Amino acid sequence: MLIRSTWTLSVASSTVLPHSYHLELGKKLHRHMGLEMEGNKTPDIAFSSLQGYYSSSKEFCTFHPEELYRLSLCGLTESASKAIANLDLSDTLEFLGAEFNLSDREDEITSYEQLYTTLVANEPEPVRHFNLQFTTPTAFSQQQVYLPLPVPALMFQSWLMRWNEFGPVYLGSDELITYLSQAIALSRHKLSTRAFQVHRSFISGFVGDVTLKTRTRADPLLANVAHLLIRYAEFAGTGIKTRLGMGQTYINLTHPQTTNND
Repeated sequence: MLIRSTWTLSVASSTVLPHSYHLELGKKLHRHMGLEMEGNKTPDIAFSSLQGYYSSSKEFCTFHPEELYRLSLCGLTESASKAIANLDLSDTLEFLGAEFNLSDREDEITSYEQLYTTLVANEPEPVRHFNLQFTTPTAFSQQQVYLPLPVPALMFQSWLMRWNEFGPVYLGSDELITYLSQAIALSRHKLSTRAFQVHRSFISGFVGDVTLKTRTRADPLLANVAHLLIRYAEFAGTGIKTRLGMGQTYINLTHPQTTNND
């Protein structure tokens, strides 16, 4: 089972929180679900923090009553997905002295088997363009250095690691990444960098739009495997610290051109 649950939130008045609020919010949601925040080395839950427009200063962010905000939780295992599905946040979410009102919840539910059957086993016509939107800072760990760039090989490696850890069908390893990095090219991007606070340190990550293009001569089966992993990114997130709020990824298959940020 895979689930992506998204709540719509608002505040009744201007609300100020420290930039590191997502750490406390993530812990609170895990407690509600009866789960440990620090579990498997490979995270089985991806968390978005609060997405939407807010004012930012050096140490604080201010949420505004005229804006709507989104909060997403994704489960990559049966137990994590069931915990998210059963999570009841009622009408309000309170943490760090702030109160957010919840007005809506949307659930997207699928499974590893369904994704694999639809996108690979049924041998559909390969998709050639993928427009990805990264709505929270995204980065990769490279020999103790954080890289805030959408390198195709690193993106596919991130998704494949999670799929092989939790999915029932093993897709491959380094050879697959090598092939996909040659067959799928970065064709467009509209990006900026944003700092993400983790305890007392900051990680620089990229946000914005990225278009990937499948080369014409790419093997159709492996092109469909690429499609599978890209689709999986909507649940797994991309890169590091996805359980803390980094790497939230959305896919638009119909429009290869870049789109504006939220």
